[in-house]
Amino acid sequence: MNVTIIGAGNMGRGIGTRAVAGGHSVTFVDANPETAEKTAADVKASAKNGAKVSTASLGDAQLGDVVVLAVWYGTNIEIAKQLGTKLAGKVVVDIANPLNSTYDGLATAPDSSSAEDLAKAVAPGAKVIKAFNTTFAGTLLTGLVAGQPLDVFIAGDDADAKSKVSQLVADGGMRAIDAGPLHRARQIEGMQLLHIVTQGMLGTNWGSAVKVLG
Repeated sequence: MNVTIIGAGNMGRGIGTRAVAGGHSVTFVDANPETAEKTAADVKASAKNGAKVSTASLGDAQLGDVVVLAVWYGTNIEIAKQLGTKLAGKVVVDIANPLNSTYDGLATAPDSSSAEDLAKAVAPGAKVIKAFNTTFAGTLLTGLVAGQPLDVFIAGDDADAKSKVSQLVADGGMRAIDAGPLHRARQIEGMQLLHIVTQGMLGTNWGSAVKVLG
């Protein structure tokens, strides 16, 4: 698959690293072209099976099969509106955790989520998937925590779109967990809020993972 990652910060770099390690080509887009170029250079070292890494501007980017919005809540919606019909037919991955201004709660309404808010903003035909919001950026560089592959919780209403994201996850050495329809993003985002606010007590310095064992 060809993957476009909009936002070349820590999370974009982590997701891009796993994507190219799985043999998928990645194009980075960022408001700061220098950031995109640096991230692309870092990620190239992990590329396998002919995966290519490139950069582009938002206006000129030829969007891939999967478009990852590796940006904050609110910015994801703004970018979706800016891209408009370019997102029609694309799998759009929302990774945002909609934290409030004090980082101790969620900014979304109780009956919604970042992913659902995004779904209302994207062009008709775009398929929104929630994924990667429970994986910290540093853990994505290796795809492992304590020798265990990362679990990536996925929610969405389109089976084919979920299958593509699940394949991207699996190829990157992680485990995809289908959490159900898009409204399950509410619980996934709430789960990560708990993961975030307990970092100080855990003392794991953003190096922990939410993992299902059985």
